[in-house]
Amino acid sequence: MSTNDYIKYLTQQLVKYFEVPKSVRKEQRKHKKENRPTFLSQWFGIVPFAITMLLKRK
Repeated sequence: MSTNDYIKYLTQQLVKYFEVPKSVRKEQRKHKKENRPTFLSQWFGIVPFAITMLLKRK
């Protein structure tokens, strides 16, 4: 990707972002924040599952 293509892409993304009304952007951020997994499940969620699978396999 050349520099001009990248600048064009960034400009398109900015324009798309600013075309959305502010209230809709706030709702999207709020919805995204509510649906985020908790810190512990994000970092340790797969480890207990992997350990149980490992132990069941033996």
